[in-house]
Amino acid sequence: MTVPAHDKILIVDLGSQVTQLIARRVREAGVYCEIVPFQRAEAAFREMRPKGVILSGGPASVLDKDAPLPPMAIYEAGVPVLGICYGEQAMARQLGGEVEGGHHREFGRAEVEVKKASALYDGVWEVGGRYPVWMSHGDRVTKLPKGFEVIGTSENAPIAMIADEKRKFYATQFHLEVLHTPHGHAILGNFVRKIAGCRGDWTMRAFREESIEKIKQQVGKERVLCGLSGGVDSAVAAVLLHEAIGAQLTCVFVDHGLLRLGEAEKVLALFRSAYNIPLVHVDAAETFLKALAGVTDPEEKRKLIGKLFIDVFEAEAKKIGMVAFLAQGTLYPDVIESVSFTGGPSVTIKSHHNVGGLPERMHLKLVEPLRELFKDEVRALGRELGLPEAFVGRHPFPGPGLAIRCPGEVTREKLEILRLADEIFLEEIRRAGLYDDIWQAFAVILPVKSVGVMGDYRTYDYVVGLRAVSSVDGMTADYYGFDMAFLGRVATRIVNEVKGVNRVVYDVTSKPPGTIEWE
Repeated sequence: MTVPAHDKILIVDLGSQVTQLIARRVREAGVYCEIVPFQRAEAAFREMRPKGVILSGGPASVLDKDAPLPPMAIYEAGVPVLGICYGEQAMARQLGGEVEGGHHREFGRAEVEVKKASALYDGVWEVGGRYPVWMSHGDRVTKLPKGFEVIGTSENAPIAMIADEKRKFYATQFHLEVLHTPHGHAILGNFVRKIAGCRGDWTMRAFREESIEKIKQQVGKERVLCGLSGGVDSAVAAVLLHEAIGAQLTCVFVDHGLLRLGEAEKVLALFRSAYNIPLVHVDAAETFLKALAGVTDPEEKRKLIGKLFIDVFEAEAKKIGMVAFLAQGTLYPDVIESVSFTGGPSVTIKSHHNVGGLPERMHLKLVEPLRELFKDEVRALGRELGLPEAFVGRHPFPGPGLAIRCPGEVTREKLEILRLADEIFLEEIRRAGLYDDIWQAFAVILPVKSVGVMGDYRTYDYVVGLRAVSSVDGMTADYYGFDMAFLGRVATRIVNEVKGVNRVVYDVTSKPPGTIEWE
């Protein structure tokens, strides 16, 4: 769903694993944007009528026979275009330049030297200056298309930045969207605000007002069911829906027995007391635990939990009756990931509600009021809606709950150990004033036991793993650098207070996109 009231930027996905970061930077500049795979770019361009286009990076080579390329119609439309990394190579080759492989590859930190003034980095970089950037390429442009000039170079990319100021075509061999290019966000801001001329009117207040009207138009007088998972996304979706349609909304909270300590009570208190939203609480813990007995494969666990969630939810929907819509907290990353640059649309939507897709037998239409937002934008919307900061600022919690923090078979004993260990870890993090500095922190009960000595006794108990990561957007993550005194304090408490644990370890590995969780 597009937003007709706003200027727009179209981002053509050519396969980069960090394309979402381009969208984040554009939105941080107050400009609405959408990502589409290159195969659908021409149709999306006609539909959106964007004021500018950004071409993403990608892992392919433009020299390949079936290399992904943006449609020529974009270059011919008279709108500004910015190519990033592979996007530079695609632009150069499509417009008559040359790209060659076999040169010295350039991955990681590098420096570019600015050779000429350009609107692209006006007010950000100066001619003659050298600036840190992040490179990731093997091929490189060796001959410019007609009308272009070199505006910046690096040691291994003599044509590191190019521009055709007349047509407002720009390209960089380095990645502007990553934090490792410190001024990249400002340069992207220049492109979308100054060069493309977009207004910076993409705000949460505007989104809130527009979304309420959209929900009213879509739903009419029909009734809506909203599945609550206990997380931020579904909670914000529910409050937004309630503001739009009031008593037409009923929330269903399926307690699958895989929640953190005291989680169910917090959800019930928030929605029944603070917001007075009609809420059906379904205690289905026994059903889920019985079904999970003996299941060890993580994907099988996810799918089983998703199927059971739908079965329980469907049963409650039948009891309520006369419902036309199902509301979900689907986010924009879910939408993007369901349409990869190499494939087509997927029926899989938010996995913590229904792994594998919404069953046709439910005969419900979907309303997804958050599907245009990234995670941090959802938090901003939650604050705009007045949700308590303690709830809005919570660390992400997976839909399948503690099941994916319990590698191997899920048992009642393991869940009890995990809840207590997790609570101690988070309690100490809050006590140290570190909670808001960490993207996500949690405990994991490992599928191994360790021999140890506690006092005068030899023990054979479980090992608990701790994980805490720092991240800006949830796409990439690095371990959080606790000091040893903190870790020692947490480990001592867990071993002393949680029966069944005699060892605690801390995970210090970094994670690429999409792999913040343990399993």
